[in-house]
Amino acid sequence: MTGYGEARRETPAGTLLVEVRTVNHRHFNANLRLPQSLARWEAEMREWLRAHLPRGHANVSVRLEVPAGTPRGLKLDDERVATYMTLLGQLQERHGVAGVPDLHLLARFPDVFVRDDGDAEAVEIPADDVRAAVDEAARANVVMREGEGRRLHDDLEGRVAAIEGNLDEIARLAPERLVAERDRLRTAIRELAGGVAVDEGRLAQELVYTAERLDINEELVRFRAHNAAFRELLDADSAEPVGKRLGFLVQEMHREANTIGSKANHAGVAHRVVAIKEEVERLREQVENVE
Repeated sequence: MTGYGEARRETPAGTLLVEVRTVNHRHFNANLRLPQSLARWEAEMREWLRAHLPRGHANVSVRLEVPAGTPRGLKLDDERVATYMTLLGQLQERHGVAGVPDLHLLARFPDVFVRDDGDAEAVEIPADDVRAAVDEAARANVVMREGEGRRLHDDLEGRVAAIEGNLDEIARLAPERLVAERDRLRTAIRELAGGVAVDEGRLAQELVYTAERLDINEELVRFRAHNAAFRELLDADSAEPVGKRLGFLVQEMHREANTIGSKANHAGVAHRVVAIKEEVERLREQVENVE
């Protein structure tokens, strides 16, 4: 599910700002953008986030706002300049290149000038402050996701209810298929017999075979069991992720709908099966958003 959370915390080095944005993903994945002074906490941050967000792709932005009056600007990267000078000297000696490096040449290299934040980067930021800010932003993200989750729960519950209604209608229409098949067989046999009396016993036997072939009671029972299990997972008061199990149940629902459709032999039943498949497909799409 999508979510957003932010946190602001004062530290000895300045104000720490953390933003956590999440989108749907089958597993946990985090993309972190950190200031250099916090790069060493990257692995720990991933674990702190995972504790709150077991699934989803998280984009995390961490910024440090230094106090007013702290020197800011650019400074010369002396080590990088020295490296360039050495390499240019080697180029000249090895390949006989004429000329000497000058200010104009070196100034064309953008990385010889780096950002200068004064002593802000040198001030140690306590680990407790970093974790507190990350935890606060992640919890705010979870609160937003939970709100979306409640709306998602209602949508899924409504779709299961719609499926149940169609199953009830299929169960009501199913007996009509045998009556229609009996009448069809009797008419066909009489036409073929040309006035000869119909063997009612033989006709009854054929109807038994047809009833066995068209019987969908087992599919209806299994389908309703899947619906009950789906609802139980939706209402479960547990911190464990249920998205994968819901996805499995949706696959089983689709399987039962296909089987019922193959045995429909009735326009009304076939129309209800199509309606069920549409709801199952919407369930499948929505379940991708469930942890």
